[in-house]
Amino acid sequence: MMDEPPKQQTDIARAAALIADPSRARMLKCLGDGRALPAGLLAGEAGVSAATASAHLAKLVEGELVTVSRQGRHRYYRLAGPDVSAALEALALIAPPLPVTSLRQSNRASALRRARTCYDHLAGQLGTGLMGALLGQGVLTGHDGVHRPEEAMRDRPAAHGHDIRYQLTDSGQTRLRELGVDTDRLPPRRPAVRYCVDWSEHRHHLAGGLGAALTSRLYELGWVRWGKAPRVVLVTDEGAAGLRRTFGLALPR
Repeated sequence: MMDEPPKQQTDIARAAALIADPSRARMLKCLGDGRALPAGLLAGEAGVSAATASAHLAKLVEGELVTVSRQGRHRYYRLAGPDVSAALEALALIAPPLPVTSLRQSNRASALRRARTCYDHLAGQLGTGLMGALLGQGVLTGHDGVHRPEEAMRDRPAAHGHDIRYQLTDSGQTRLRELGVDTDRLPPRRPAVRYCVDWSEHRHHLAGGLGAALTSRLYELGWVRWGKAPRVVLVTDEGAAGLRRTFGLALPR
C-alpha cells in the first residue's frame, strides 16, 4: 500500500498576525454570523475611519480570511468559510476576557450566550436547546448532546465535533419536511449532519447542511430575527410558540 502524502505545512504565523490587530479582530467577529456586510458597517463596529477599514479589509481578503463581492457601488465582505469562524471561536477560549465597562457590554455578552449564530447555524442556549429537543423528539439520534470532557477523544469546545455520529431519522426527516426544510436538497459537498461543541454551554449544537437549512427556515418563518449586535439572535413571540409546538422546546424568558 502506498504511503499517504505528507500533510502540507501551514503558515499559522501569517493567519495569527492578520487576526492579532484589534480592529481586524473586531471586524472578523462582526462577520462571524456568515452574512455579507458593507465596509461602512464594519468600520463603525471597529471604531475606525472608512479609509482605515478599507486597508484592513484588503489585508484580510489577501490573507484569504475574508471574501469580497461588489453590488453596485458598494462592496460586501463575508468570512471565507465556516473554518474561519471555528478558528475565531477556538481563539476565544484561550483569549483573556475584555473588561466589561458598561451595561451595554454586559447585556451583549448575556445576549450572545442566550442565542447567537455560529457562522450559519444557531448556537448558545437556543442552539443547544434546539439540539436537545431534536434528540428528545427523535428527529436526530446518536447521543444525548452533552459534551463530557473526560470522555472526549477529539472533541473540544468551540470546534466541530468528531467523536459522535448523529443521524437524521426517517420520522425526523418527515417532521422537518413538514416544517419546510427539504432534507433532500442539502448541499451535496457539505456534511448534512454535523455538530459543534458549544463553548458557552458545553453541549452540542447542530451544524452542517442541516443546521444551516433549519436556521434559514426559522428566519423565513419569522421565528428568529437578527439582533442589533453582530451574531445576536432574538426569538420572536411567534417563534417561541412555534418551537414549543413543533419540538417541545420551552425557552427561558
